[in-house]
Amino acid sequence: MKIFTSILVALALGLILFNITLVDFKHPFEGNSMIAFIGIAASICAVLILLIFKMSKNIAEKMNDKF
Repeated sequence: MKIFTSILVALALGLILFNITLVDFKHPFEGNSMIAFIGIAASICAVLILLIFKMSKNIAEKMNDKF
């Protein structure tokens, strides 16, 4: 499970980098740039959710080791 979440985090970071290349910095809120910003925001949300999931799994493992 740890490897799977790490792969998903890497893919989300890759999507962030890809979407940054699609942004037109002269007109950032028009056309495909807006779609790229939405993709960047969605990827950041995915990374945060996956990191929270990994942290909760680590806490659950520590709690099970204690008892």
